[in-house]
Amino acid sequence: MAVDVNAVQRALKTEGLDGWLLYDFQGQNPIAGRVAGLSGTTGHLATRRWFYLIPATGEPRGLVHAIERHNLDHLPGPKAVYAGRLQLESGLKSLISGLPRVAMEYSPLNAIPYVSRVDAGTVEMVREAGAEVVTSGDLVQRFDGLWDEAAIATHLEAAEKLHRIKDRAFETVALRVRDGVPTTEFDIQRLMVGWFADEGLVSESAPNVSAQENAGNPHYLPTAARHRAIGRDELVLIDLWGKCNRAGAVFADITWVGFTGTAIPDRMARPFAAIVAARDAAVSTVQDAARAGRPVRGFELDRVARQVIEQAGFGDAILHRTGHSLGEQVHGNGAHLDDFETHDERRLMAGSGFTVEPGVYFEEFGVRTEINVVWGAAGPNVTGPRQTSIIPLV
Repeated sequence: MAVDVNAVQRALKTEGLDGWLLYDFQGQNPIAGRVAGLSGTTGHLATRRWFYLIPATGEPRGLVHAIERHNLDHLPGPKAVYAGRLQLESGLKSLISGLPRVAMEYSPLNAIPYVSRVDAGTVEMVREAGAEVVTSGDLVQRFDGLWDEAAIATHLEAAEKLHRIKDRAFETVALRVRDGVPTTEFDIQRLMVGWFADEGLVSESAPNVSAQENAGNPHYLPTAARHRAIGRDELVLIDLWGKCNRAGAVFADITWVGFTGTAIPDRMARPFAAIVAARDAAVSTVQDAARAGRPVRGFELDRVARQVIEQAGFGDAILHRTGHSLGEQVHGNGAHLDDFETHDERRLMAGSGFTVEPGVYFEEFGVRTEINVVWGAAGPNVTGPRQTSIIPLV
């Protein structure tokens, strides 16, 4: 469904913008396609450039190629038609005439790659036509990244199922290690894939089961060709993400850590305690800001979490941001908790869902704790339990 034009215009006025200029060429900007209601449509080709302008005041209008002139007919407002390059340039000038500042899927210095979907040449063309181009980051989040109550319900359902699968996985590891049954990361991953199917969950890939040194690689995934055995007195990290298998469902994404022994080594317990404190500091910060009515931005929570880890002496072991937006894809279009890999200045908003997942990584092992926060009617709250210490798998 195409976005609500009236709602966009209210947001543009709030943001002090003159318009939102949607643009796409051959699917390079999926955000524009979704906002314009083109995603998943069939029965027509989309091989030429199109623009659709929603001004802060006045009637929306579009610019389409002559051989694909009907592609935006479902959207309100007139559509100018071009064929040749010169007609495109003059049509674009006419389209944005009188609008000094327009938002596009652009991020200065590519600070937020998830938003930066419009190529540099097109941004130059719009500037040449007379408008300053600014980022649409908060607009994208507002209209392509927030959840209604139905979506929140699918997240809560998925989260409950993920925790159930995680518990089964750790119980299986503990049982096999206790009974001396040889088992590998890949064995546990394959079992979890089956449990995903049993629970009616789908995902973008199989879950991550990492033992010992493999847990030091945040994006390690065991495969049939590359995996290791899980032995006694070893750390086991499990990261799993999934959503309900139905339209409009959104992801949940969690990470927990266990140890196949009774006494958790101090070299593992101390960094884990640091990331737990960092996680909880980030959650408290966003909750305090919500209660005070103070805007809070993604980079702020990353700074809060990293400061805790650095003060604990593990700053050099940080490899990634503190968290990411969730959506119909596991990495959504909302604000990320990031002042490390990028500088995400987008505001965290009511209706958003995101992970809080600080981690530290060493050659011998790595630890991460990952929870989900949903900003619902009662404010930003954690969905599901929080791990407070490494689980003994005995």
